[in-house]
Amino acid sequence: MDFKDLLIKWYENNGRDLPWRRTSNPYHIWVSEVILQQTRVNQGMSYYLRFVEQFPTINDLANAPADDVMKAWQGLGYYTRARNLHAGAKQVMENYNGELPSTYKELLKIKGLGSYSAAAVASFAFNEAVPAIDGNVYRILSRVFGIFTPVDTSQAKKEFFNLGLELIDKLNPATFNQAIIDFGALVCTPRLAKCDECPMREFCYAYRNNIVYSFPVKGKRIVPKDRFFNYLMINHKGFTYVNRREGKDIWHSLYEFPLIETKTQVSPEELIQLNDWKEFLGKGDVKILSISEPIKHQLSHLTLYARFAIIEVDKVTYKIKSDYRKVSISNLHELSVPRLIDLYLAAEPTEKYFRKK
Repeated sequence: MDFKDLLIKWYENNGRDLPWRRTSNPYHIWVSEVILQQTRVNQGMSYYLRFVEQFPTINDLANAPADDVMKAWQGLGYYTRARNLHAGAKQVMENYNGELPSTYKELLKIKGLGSYSAAAVASFAFNEAVPAIDGNVYRILSRVFGIFTPVDTSQAKKEFFNLGLELIDKLNPATFNQAIIDFGALVCTPRLAKCDECPMREFCYAYRNNIVYSFPVKGKRIVPKDRFFNYLMINHKGFTYVNRREGKDIWHSLYEFPLIETKTQVSPEELIQLNDWKEFLGKGDVKILSISEPIKHQLSHLTLYARFAIIEVDKVTYKIKSDYRKVSISNLHELSVPRLIDLYLAAEPTEKYFRKK
């Protein structure tokens, strides 16, 4: 048997039963692929089920308020995916009469659908013989065939795609793509690969040369940058103030409290002496209920260190009134916020000091 036949035979006995594999609805498959771009299956499952229940059709998603879409996505991270999915639904309604295009070439034109996601939708929903090349596939093919090209290069993208075109089952591409995804998740894993269970081990280059964990080859690693956030959680007669992040920074379209970003970590004593603190809070009666210790929050390219200051005020400054949205503290849960803030809002000190009126 060749690679394709061994892979599909393995999948027939070991493939995972997943809800998006039980549907032929292209939109639902599209949603699942966007969710799984940066999310593990066990975490993404519940989000997928809730998302397609809340927005069962492309039309429903296209016409939904952006805040509703972001709230449904809250906790998944990489929020650009949600914004692109929403924009893509609008694009499909406007340019494709509400029907997701059925070819890989056309799917690539949809906002947020890259080469992997477009290939996955094309093969799973429309049975087009195009390989879906993701991290699992890079790892498997580089190990089995001994490919030393760094996977984070344009050369690798072409090389692995062309190899995938040679290997894919032309009659049943959906099964092939699903099989290689599961094989990477269950057997040919990044760490503790189950080589003893691998049907490819007799001709696997990495296994025969005892260098399994040398693949895939990667280029220079980017060191995450440190940033220091100080949030002011203002309580004024049961109301607080938030704004929605815009621009090209992290967490676009998500809500946050007034933020003082500093170049280095500052102490609580240093924080309350900053000009931004004074501009936000003014000279009125300010009661500091709590200032947290720095909380580390890791993103793919950033390491955040955040403090949360819970403050009661007798009056609100002009800057806060003019630049921020007034919301009832009891209704904060209705807004889509970054996971960092969501986790802190659920913390005991926050419940004790911030939610009371």
